[in-house]
Amino acid sequence: MQIEQGKQVELHFALKLADGQVVDSTFDRKPAVLKIGDGNLPDGFEELLLGLQAGDKKSFVVPPEKAFAQPNPNNIQNMKRSDFAADMELEVGMVVSFADANKAELPGVIKEFDDTAVVVDFNHPLAGKELTFDVEIIQVTNGQ
Repeated sequence: MQIEQGKQVELHFALKLADGQVVDSTFDRKPAVLKIGDGNLPDGFEELLLGLQAGDKKSFVVPPEKAFAQPNPNNIQNMKRSDFAADMELEVGMVVSFADANKAELPGVIKEFDDTAVVVDFNHPLAGKELTFDVEIIQVTNGQ
């Protein structure tokens, strides 16, 4: 059975940066199970899986536009230092959890700060990165 919209897929995957650094992988643990079209995988990655079937092993190079997009300058926000707890020790590169307008969790990375201001980057950490997507399809079913 080939992978298509609505099918449930059990697979192993690895996501790597251009230098080979592994960002995420299931090859050393339980395989991932997902339904094509359910939003758990970015569309650019789902497109690559379409037509594959159990037993297929593939490696794809995914440009930023098909992965996590290019960084958006509008996603870098200047905030007041007073918006953060006074006893919060800030560090450049630190990930801080915020709530968006719908009260959903929104992670932001501290880019710079001083006593009065904090610059927070809300772009996805992999935005602007070309990625290698290795997959091994274990099973394709009709799903629930």
